[in-house]
Amino acid sequence: MNFLKMNFAGLDLENPIMTASGCFGFGLEYKDYFDPNELGAVLIKGLTPEPREGNYGIRIAETPAGMLNSVGLENPGIDYFERETAPLLERELKVPVIANINGKILEEYIEIAERAEAIDVIKAIELNISCPNVKDGGMAFGANPDMAAKVTREVRKVTKKPLIVKLSPNVTDIAGIAKLVEAEGADALSLINTLLGMSIDINKKKPLLGNIFGGLSGPAVKPVALRMVYQVSNAVSIPLLGMGGISTAEDALEFFMAGASAISVGTGFFQNPLAAVEIKQGLISYCTENNLSNINEIVAYAHTDDGKAYRKRIFSK
Repeated sequence: MNFLKMNFAGLDLENPIMTASGCFGFGLEYKDYFDPNELGAVLIKGLTPEPREGNYGIRIAETPAGMLNSVGLENPGIDYFERETAPLLERELKVPVIANINGKILEEYIEIAERAEAIDVIKAIELNISCPNVKDGGMAFGANPDMAAKVTREVRKVTKKPLIVKLSPNVTDIAGIAKLVEAEGADALSLINTLLGMSIDINKKKPLLGNIFGGLSGPAVKPVALRMVYQVSNAVSIPLLGMGGISTAEDALEFFMAGASAISVGTGFFQNPLAAVEIKQGLISYCTENNLSNINEIVAYAHTDDGKAYRKRIFSK
């Protein structure tokens, strides 16, 4: 029996474990540790229309129970991806590939979504309107409800592939924004992206990161991520991809019970490259020990009605 097999936003997955964009490269960098085809899907490093060198100066800083990053969406651009990376992924990966797309302005989001639509190996699109470590685009769209709705609406017009909108935690009403992008055609939501933070070099008496601010990830953000997944699952009728501090099966189970239908591992890979494999085995063991036929049975179970209403909304479609 496959306890973990599921459908997420139209994607048939062997299990609900994905990678978090930016933490797993383009899907093959961890091959020396495990076969990426053991994952449910591979969510690749963020793509932009043009090549980006990323932010200058220090990009990574360790923090208590986490890390700050201000990489700045460094990537080779969509042209290189189409020419070099996509054919390689087509040969090597049997699991769905999800592209994370980014832009500085609305027109760039539309352009790259159109390009992604035409690439066969890309089976779904994660619309990143929430990156906190670039100076333009990104979080500016995700933090503004009207812009979040608008960019979702316009990207929806140019792609028929499953559209997953990545939400920013750096807002006052994440459930409200979730409802807006759902209404504009999102098939699923991923949350949360990193929290905005900073670190200071006390010897130089200056900000440590070259970009001053960066995105906080790792175990430190898990309580915030769980709270937001719980809130959003009470507000929408589409599935959620939960992330934020997941490094063990126990972490993943909390996200499922809060309302996530699938989960992403990100910073957890840096500490333990086998985290996803261990989580997978842990989830199978949990299903066996608790007489579950499928992991979906515990989605939103921490809710007051044991999650029955939310599961009915998302699994009866």
